[in-house]
Amino acid sequence: MSVVNESRSSFGQLASPSEAFFGIRTLFYACTPNETSYQDLEDVPPIINRASPFFFSLIFLEVIVLILKGKKSRLPRYNDTFSSLAAGLVSQLPLLFGRSIEIAAYVWVYDNFCVFALPWNSPWTWVLTMLGVDLGYYWVHRFAHEINFMWAGHQTHHSSEEYNLTTALRQGLFQRYSSWVFYLPMALFIPPSMFSIHIQLNILYQFWIHTETIGTLGPLEYVLNTPSHHRVHHGVNRYCIDKNYAGVLIIWDRMFGTFEAERKEDEVVYGLTHQLNSWNPVYTQTSQWINIFSRAWNIKGLSNKLYCLVKGPGWEPGKPRLGLIEDIPDVGLRIWEYLILQMFKSLGFITIRFNQCHL
Repeated sequence: MSVVNESRSSFGQLASPSEAFFGIRTLFYACTPNETSYQDLEDVPPIINRASPFFFSLIFLEVIVLILKGKKSRLPRYNDTFSSLAAGLVSQLPLLFGRSIEIAAYVWVYDNFCVFALPWNSPWTWVLTMLGVDLGYYWVHRFAHEINFMWAGHQTHHSSEEYNLTTALRQGLFQRYSSWVFYLPMALFIPPSMFSIHIQLNILYQFWIHTETIGTLGPLEYVLNTPSHHRVHHGVNRYCIDKNYAGVLIIWDRMFGTFEAERKEDEVVYGLTHQLNSWNPVYTQTSQWINIFSRAWNIKGLSNKLYCLVKGPGWEPGKPRLGLIEDIPDVGLRIWEYLILQMFKSLGFITIRFNQCHL
């Protein structure tokens, strides 16, 4: 049974303003242990599914804010939004056929290898689970950038060249099949019901940080993952590569040396280092797999073929595991090169026209 009253189980129906307020608060992890502690796994509500109305409400609000700020060029494009929504729907297809692999594996380990079960209704268990899930997510996310076959499942999320709330819905189909391993140590003592609610809250929190409408948040920037920090994570500027993996707490990046603050003088450019140039929802899910198998087929040596899977996306023979930062196209340099080239072309065109006029 849940600590909260029975009416909470109908949260998806939004039967009252208080339940609607609770739903909004889950997007910001702004809920108490008393509201979100459950004894049995079957009692845990699917709050991600029930958050859909809030997703679209905030997307609509973001559009209004962008219009009022005069940033119409930053409005979500129909084709990009469609691609993000399609990717989100595709990523949920496996759930039609059974329980999430993360939950199924977790329950199996808990049932067979639990050393000591912490009390499900203790606020300390709630806090410990929140920290454990968030730390687990940090390593899931970091490995998803540093191991190529995991990147193949995650790169879908980064494939948009825009950054708005619809981008948060652009999820990979294959990522869930490698992420579940990182949470299993928690199953030695954390009840599955607590893991289930916190894995959902962790994912929900990450929705609102996918926006350019919010600047920095003062002292909160030192502790929490914010829109500013996550903009860096989605950037393809060299200083943004492999930075800010946090889910909720940015402290993990500060602790493990992967933190980078947003630079106002260096505007973030979003997407992949080699853009897909496609809105095809199937291609966005499979493009990196195609690249991996193509490279593995053509590269010489069995060990190198294996490295195409387990080393970083930028790895090549003779280079470090994650590749070289110098191999990342310098976005700022590309822009200046383009502007200078256009300037010289214009000068050349003007010179030719001048000479022709004086012949």
